[in-house]
Amino acid sequence: MSTAETDRVDTPATGPRVEVLPARDVPLGGPRAMTVRRTLPQRSRSTIGAWCFVDHYGPDDVATTGGMDVAPHPHTGLQTVSWLFTGEIEHRDSLGVHAYVRPGEVNLMTSGRGIAHSEVSTPATTVLHGVQLWVALPEEHRHTGRDFHHHVPGPVTLDGGEARVFLGTLAGDTSPVPTFTPLLGAELTLHPHATVTLAVDPAFEHGLLVDSGDIRLLDTPLCPAELGYTAPGRTTLTLTNTGDTDARLVLLGGTPFEERIVMWWNFIGRSHEDIAQAREEWQAASDRFGAVDGYPGDRLPAPELPGIPLKPRGNAR
Repeated sequence: MSTAETDRVDTPATGPRVEVLPARDVPLGGPRAMTVRRTLPQRSRSTIGAWCFVDHYGPDDVATTGGMDVAPHPHTGLQTVSWLFTGEIEHRDSLGVHAYVRPGEVNLMTSGRGIAHSEVSTPATTVLHGVQLWVALPEEHRHTGRDFHHHVPGPVTLDGGEARVFLGTLAGDTSPVPTFTPLLGAELTLHPHATVTLAVDPAFEHGLLVDSGDIRLLDTPLCPAELGYTAPGRTTLTLTNTGDTDARLVLLGGTPFEERIVMWWNFIGRSHEDIAQAREEWQAASDRFGAVDGYPGDRLPAPELPGIPLKPRGNAR
């Protein structure tokens, strides 16, 4: 991680500080790769609630990038959360689910002990733009069965904007999608020069990802692709759009995730041995992950493990 990724910290006159987590560019694939902007995990912060992975991508012209074409690959110990701003993605998994995700819709897939899936942008997609999020499963549930949920949240009118709540509860709306720890996930739109104050759970820590617009979280400015973090203890969050056009944001939250995890490739475990075993079983095409039907190609091989043992990580104290 470069020195440019050092956190900017603002401490308002009242309440907890705001940490600004900058994004780093990560290419996915070959020479026509999509580039994603990754804000979680970072050296200083591994999780926000149980949210452990935030990739923000687009708007990408698929005629240039080739769009998304992720062959069947495995997951353990997590839930994937897919949310789009533009485009359409086709999902297939080893649970037998064949589904699509479109703007304003959420797909949540639970890997538990093991699942495999593929993700492909559809031929109708000309611009791809959205976020890919992971949630770490707590120890007592990380070997649960495979599961999948699709939900289309309705718009909730705010005084100065709009919310779509895809996980948890915000602004009087509750998502029916189940999670294994208390979580919040919502897309927010703020009108030009609007200030919105949201009632939030004081037991939650929060992360605000800026997709577009010039935003102030409390008194801290946030630029597009940055993620602003607030610690538990606040009953409200005040957001201001200082620009002349609508701003689009993703608000994430949850109770602090106290467990230390090992996250490598597409696996989450608690030890190097957990990861090595999952990799070995994927390479052996074991029944642990099942098979993805309907994808026109081979599944992804796992990369080689690093030469030194993987170590569990948590948030810096």
